[in-house]
Amino acid sequence: MPGARARRRQEANYWPGFVDALSSLLLVIIFMLSLFMLTQFFLGQEIQGRDTALARLNSQIAELTDLLQLERANSDDLTAQLATLTATLAGAQAENDSLASQLEGIGTGLGDRDATIAGLESDLLEAQQLSDEANAQVTLLNQQLAALRTQIAALESALEASESRDAESRTQIADLGRRLNLALAQRVQDLSRYRSDFFGRLRQILEDRADVRVVGDRFVFQSEVLFDPGQADIDPAGTPELDALADAILQLETEIPPDINWVLRIDGHTDSRPISNARFPSNWELSAARAISVAQYLVSKGVSPNRLVAAGFGEFTPLDPAETEEAYRRNRRIEFKLTEG
Repeated sequence: MPGARARRRQEANYWPGFVDALSSLLLVIIFMLSLFMLTQFFLGQEIQGRDTALARLNSQIAELTDLLQLERANSDDLTAQLATLTATLAGAQAENDSLASQLEGIGTGLGDRDATIAGLESDLLEAQQLSDEANAQVTLLNQQLAALRTQIAALESALEASESRDAESRTQIADLGRRLNLALAQRVQDLSRYRSDFFGRLRQILEDRADVRVVGDRFVFQSEVLFDPGQADIDPAGTPELDALADAILQLETEIPPDINWVLRIDGHTDSRPISNARFPSNWELSAARAISVAQYLVSKGVSPNRLVAAGFGEFTPLDPAETEEAYRRNRRIEFKLTEG
């Protein structure tokens, strides 16, 4: 028996080093994936708000573009009308010149053609009136065209301003995403460092306990350390280990900056054999009650309740799927995991 114990102690001395290296690798991978998903979520929320503003700007640009096209069409119509009136004015002026020439060619001795001269003078007067009206219309059209060109210039300025705001918004979105990624990466690095320190302290405190071990990124307490079979009340024999854990958590609370959101998750697990009594109708209730009991005990030792999460998994996440007494014993456990809140 002493030789067997020595061999087990020697194996335990080699095994934690290997598991520690593997747990660190898994921790980094899992945590980076979790933070990447969180980063994508927040960045998606921010980009969605920016896309909404961008869509609103694009809608305004489309409206301004339509209005600009309409104003340009009106400008083309006014230009065509102006050309028509100019041609009419030129014709009237030509007719006026022709009538004036005819009037000048009539000699003083043509007294018998007074009626013809009077008719020509009347036609000349009408041509002059038509020329005046055409000039007035041309002046009005020139004024309208100038006003239209002013409106077009204003619309083009508004369109350029909208496009400038659009480009600025895209630049701000890209910069925000970059800064968010840098901040989250820093949070990952900080929390990983504190988790490593926390686990290092627990290993030093609990390294002599064969029924407390590291599995991945978690510390695992066998249920027998803390609870009697089928019970959720903490056995006084297991309180020293919980006291040591509480001291480590209290020290961790003073070291981690308040802007890093972290929690210690307490997971209760049972074996696959069913339980049913008045207090615990199923293994689920038993595992949850045990996790809550541990959390309440830690709170009684000064740990902040907002840094603890209690969860019950029943028999649904076994470490060993075999149906043996050894597998049942391994699956009855309380796990502690430091993670982001």
